[in-house]
Amino acid sequence: MSGQIKRKVAMGKKRKKKYNIQKVPNMISSEATIGKNVRVWNFAYVGPGAVVGDNTKIGSLAHVDYNVHIGKNCKIEGLVYLAPLSRIGDNVFIGPSACLTNDPYPLSNKMVGVKVENGAIICAKAVVKAGVTVGENSVVAMGSVVTKDVPPNKVVMGIPAKVVYTREEYEKKRAQWNSC
Repeated sequence: MSGQIKRKVAMGKKRKKKYNIQKVPNMISSEATIGKNVRVWNFAYVGPGAVVGDNTKIGSLAHVDYNVHIGKNCKIEGLVYLAPLSRIGDNVFIGPSACLTNDPYPLSNKMVGVKVENGAIICAKAVVKAGVTVGENSVVAMGSVVTKDVPPNKVVMGIPAKVVYTREEYEKKRAQWNSC
């Protein structure tokens, strides 16, 4: 190696990289109630009157509107929209870009929220109509449009969403997938 190249290598070892770390803003209303160990990622919004339970994670660009209640141990992925009056139970997963609505006949003067019961899974890009209840331990498949209540322990899929199998069958499929 020539002396010039050695000098550059040696200089490179002495330099420490400096990273420009910036705080990324979130909008969390001062009127929201946030539980312990809650994580809210970049550019997320949590509106006034919202309640977020302990150990819940809210992904980047998620919009938790006013008067939304989220239970404990939930995971709300990025780009999710939770309309006002939505009620989310404990241990719920809501996948990226899912949308819970609150007006069955826009633009109405009356709103009604979606109720998601404990242990439910709503997969990516699913849309749930205002007033619908997603039952305990049920699963809404990705891209589904839910226009009617989802029974507990069932998996729904399609447009409009229809029951395709049980949560028990879903768990078997998931276990098989994870074992590959």
